[in-house]
Amino acid sequence: MVALAHLNPQQAAAVRHLGTPLLVLAGAGSGKTRVITHKIAWLIEDCGIPAERVLAVTFTNKAAREMRERALALCPGRAARGLTVCTFHALGLQILRRELRAAGLRPGFSVVDGQDSLHLIRELAQAGEELDAEAARAIISAWKDAGIAPEQALRQATDDREMHFARIYDRYERQLRAYNAVDFDDLIALPVRVLHGDRRAREHWQARTGHLLIDEYQDTSAAQYALMRLLVGSHHGLTAVGDDDQSVYAWRGARPENLQRLKEDFPQLQVIKLEQNYRSTGHILAAANGLIARNPHLFEKRLWSSLGPGDPIRVLPCNNPEHEAERIVSDMLRLRLRHADSWSHYAVLYRSNHQSRPLEQALREHGIPYRVSGGTSFFAYAEIKDLLAYLRLLSNPEDDPAFLRVVNVPRRHIGPGTVERLATYAAERRVPLLQACGELGLASHLPAAGYRRLTHFAQWLIEAQRLAHTEGPLAIFDH
Repeated sequence: MVALAHLNPQQAAAVRHLGTPLLVLAGAGSGKTRVITHKIAWLIEDCGIPAERVLAVTFTNKAAREMRERALALCPGRAARGLTVCTFHALGLQILRRELRAAGLRPGFSVVDGQDSLHLIRELAQAGEELDAEAARAIISAWKDAGIAPEQALRQATDDREMHFARIYDRYERQLRAYNAVDFDDLIALPVRVLHGDRRAREHWQARTGHLLIDEYQDTSAAQYALMRLLVGSHHGLTAVGDDDQSVYAWRGARPENLQRLKEDFPQLQVIKLEQNYRSTGHILAAANGLIARNPHLFEKRLWSSLGPGDPIRVLPCNNPEHEAERIVSDMLRLRLRHADSWSHYAVLYRSNHQSRPLEQALREHGIPYRVSGGTSFFAYAEIKDLLAYLRLLSNPEDDPAFLRVVNVPRRHIGPGTVERLATYAAERRVPLLQACGELGLASHLPAAGYRRLTHFAQWLIEAQRLAHTEGPLAIFDH
């Protein structure tokens, strides 16, 4: 049995609730991850639900890893084998890999990232056509989240601008399918379409989902809500954890009104509020409650703490970033002298990366050791994106966006004119770019040097594929 004695009454009630859908309104610092991980363990250990039928979904890979590790620590032995804790997009990918035919995909399909998606949209602009690729991608993303297909967008366009973007959307979708590829929005939109239209697939995934737990529920989009409804079906094994006062992602499609939709779609919904804050002192919570009271509310709640009032909140007016940094560091020096504590007890939060420079400079000038947490994503570095594009192309030779990214990385003296002629030839032949490189007919469309370099590149990739299959993926790096 899972020990729940160390949970407060509301946390324990949320863990033990079963039989009807549950919404856990979890204020900041109220122990929501503890509730989710204990509920996962309780469902497996105390309720006897097989781990492979328990599915927990959150919004970042880091949060999913932490949640999984904490849940596994509560389940001894092999009881939790088969447990799925992942992001919405990872779940969508699982569904698509199993439901290839229903999704209109072929084995080995690729997932294009945001930059490759933008590049593809720019490539689709016709001669003389002006295109704001960023705006086009945002509108296409909104259409996909709303479940609007290209043909529907074309029918519903009310002005020239909408019609322009709808045509781009139509070309973009056709190109993705030709490449046997999907974008990030498709990882949610396509599973929704498949589960909605294919009864066999829907029944399989509903049977697979004995209990669904959703973290940061207030940040779900329309498509993510639709996916949740299709997975839960009528069996009501749902625990949603969220807080309408913590929704900050409306700009990328988050819909806190999905909390209200829960009440409408699940009349038996039970609501449990977690209002005890374990992170902050009374003064901080008083300020937070004062601000929250001015928000439009779906649910009322008031955070409280047993940690005492704590130090008063201070607001420091500053003249410029350098003055601000100097005042912060001066306060830190004063507090450390008074309390004789470690520098590891201090943290400075800032909203934008550019604000770190004056802070770091002031810390260095005063000899204060520090480390910057976060920074550039590992996968955002050009070298890593190039390597991933190579791996995508080796996995899916029809991935033309990956081909275009790496054909001249490292430099092979394959110029844009050569690539343009290759693309024209491939389009006429209706074959992927890599396949076109190996066709004899290409020679008549290119200068001899360009043709030789392209065929050499294609042969190198074919040999790398052979090595990966015969000697394992690591052999590629010695190729």
